[in-house]
Amino acid sequence: MSHITTADNTALYVRDWGKGQPVVLIHGWPLSADSWDYIAMKLVQAGYRVISYDRRGFGRSGQPWSGYEYDTFADDLKAVITSRNLDAVSLVGFSMGGGEIARYLSRHQGAGVARVALLSSVVPFLLRTDDHQEGVPKKVFDDMLNGLLRDRAHFYTGFFKDFYGYGMLEHPVSQEFLNWNTQVAMQASLKATLDCVTAFSHTDFRPDLASFKVPTLIIHGSADNTVPIDVTAFAVKQAVPHATLIEYEGEPHGILATAADRVVNDLLSFLSTS
Repeated sequence: MSHITTADNTALYVRDWGKGQPVVLIHGWPLSADSWDYIAMKLVQAGYRVISYDRRGFGRSGQPWSGYEYDTFADDLKAVITSRNLDAVSLVGFSMGGGEIARYLSRHQGAGVARVALLSSVVPFLLRTDDHQEGVPKKVFDDMLNGLLRDRAHFYTGFFKDFYGYGMLEHPVSQEFLNWNTQVAMQASLKATLDCVTAFSHTDFRPDLASFKVPTLIIHGSADNTVPIDVTAFAVKQAVPHATLIEYEGEPHGILATAADRVVNDLLSFLSTS
């Protein structure tokens, strides 16, 4: 079965590969589970059962009008875990996907979770507010929304170059790879695409950090211009002292592609710890 049905009757596309200890991979905005393919294959080859799914509104999942906020996303994650009868599961979230992990741990008391990993994650809080002056100005996200509304395909042309650190002299991924990313992103509903920008930028996960009681790995690129490391990874490490932080010097946001083998090795080391 490639789809499951959530509590509000939304179909989620789920892939379940391999056998062994379960690992759930949660993708970032505005992509799909396919962004994990290389890493998922390596984890399966190393003896893990790897489950990945398309977030509601994206990829091959249903595109309802509502539900694009983190309480529902955490419930969707719970539906995936329950439908696959997973226990002692490791959760790995990239970018926006880190939010699902934070909210699942608090909203569902971390049921069945053995360890978690946050990769280029938006947790704990991106938006600049009166009590979070180090955050990203609201205008940045407003400009994203306006660019998406005007011309999504054009917006993604620049967005993915920043995402992967692609410039005049640096080409860490191919132009064909950038084009594919745009194709995947365009499959999502516009409503989901817009609502998720608000969700990942405005959701304050700081209260959720108290629920990080399992082994925690944080991986983040020092040159991440999409999700700045200082307001995310460094803040999580400060609030969750038992977490392990690995800083990828000079790496951009899209480390699943630009540092794929290093990510695989670091995940395998983390997953093998008791």
